[in-house]
Parts: sequence; C-alpha cells; structure tokens
Amino acid sequence: MSKDTSNWFSSWFNTPYYHILYRDRNDTEAHAFMDTLTNYLNIPEQGTILDLACGRGRHAMYLNTIGYDVTGVDLSENNIKHAKKHENHRLRFDVHDMCKPYKRQFDAVFNLYTSFGYFDFDVDNLNTIKAIKANLNETGFGVIDFMNSALVIENLVPEEIKTVGEIDFNLKRFVENGYIIKDITFEADGEAHHYQERVKAFSLKDFEALFEQADTYLLDVFGDYKLNKFRPQTSERLVMIFK
Repeated sequence: MSKDTSNWFSSWFNTPYYHILYRDRNDTEAHAFMDTLTNYLNIPEQGTILDLACGRGRHAMYLNTIGYDVTGVDLSENNIKHAKKHENHRLRFDVHDMCKPYKRQFDAVFNLYTSFGYFDFDVDNLNTIKAIKANLNETGFGVIDFMNSALVIENLVPEEIKTVGEIDFNLKRFVENGYIIKDITFEADGEAHHYQERVKAFSLKDFEALFEQADTYLLDVFGDYKLNKFRPQTSERLVMIFK
C-alpha cells in the first residue's frame, strides 16, 4: 500500500519520518546562530521572541535557555505536541497558521531554516510577511532565514539514497515551475511512502518585492550564520532583517 500526499507541508512535517530523515541537523551551528543573531539585534534582556514555523522547537528551546521569553508556533499538531513537553513559564508552544497574525506582539519574529515559500499561491507568502509585521512591536525586528536559491539550484544533486537507521530514503531533486522540489520515497512500517517537499526558489529580488508590497523595510542582508555579507554567487544562506 502506498501513502501519497500532495499537501506536503501539513502532512510530511507531521510524520515521524521527517524527523528521522533530518535527525543529523547541526545543533551547535544553530545555537551559535541564535547567539550571534540575538546579539546583533540587541534584543532586550528577557525580551520576547516568536519562533514562526518552529518544528519541534529546537531553536525556541535554546533561545529560552539563554534568557528569552519564547513562543513557538507550527502548523503540525504532532510537532507542537512533542514541543509542549518542554514548556515552562517563559517557553510555550501553539498550533498556528503562519499566514495569519498571532495573538500578541514580540520584540522579534524569527522564521528560520528555510521555513518559507511552501505555498502554491503568492498571496499566502505575502500574507506571511504581513503577519510577521503585525506581530512586531514598535521596536521589533523580523528575520527570515532562507536558502540561497541560485546556489542550491547550481549544486542540486538529482538523485541519491540516504540511509538512516533501517530506512533507505530515495531522494530525487529537480526544479519545476519556479519551485525546488525534493521527491521522497521509502518503505517503512510495512508501507511504501511518498512525500514531496516544494519550496519556491525566491531570490533576494523576489523578497524585496514582497517586503515592499507588505510595507516593510529590509534593513540588512547576510549570507551565512556568522552574519557575513551576502554574496549571490557563493553565500549558503539568505538571512534578511526587516521591520
């Protein structure tokens, strides 16, 4: 029996297999990025941060340990159920659609690790930036940490098998209609599974247009987690600070 789904971001992220495939993510790098970013933004002591599309909360939990009041939100009910095990009086998690404003404002809103560009309709991407703006207080900063799409496309590995534990994940990557697509097939728990990741290949110019439409101001652009200058041909990341 094959399990196939097209609404990838509300289904793939909700499965345990997503976390199995990506379980080797570099927490040391993520923590160093959070230290560098919060220092750069000079977020006040015990300041408030919204981690938008937080997954299981790895960034949110670390931000909390270094002194911030953090709310993590994600569309995946399973992710939030897992994250809630780590809640305290200054760390909370909630199921929430990133296209819509959350119920309070913050000193900063972080959208990290290419958690943007999932939608099929441009209006949803625009509404996400508008929602971030609505969730910022008067002195707050928005941050979108996206991939450098041009570099990703240039170095795309068309096909590979990644074995994690007892699961062989068959990964096929291609570009179609402006989206970078990863097709994921594997067998696990007696079933054949098929999922797909689809992320719009936004460039800095595309983001600049979205920020203008949302009436926000792009303040800084960086090309890596050490906040070095963004270089279109070589930078691994596209980290944008706006308000």
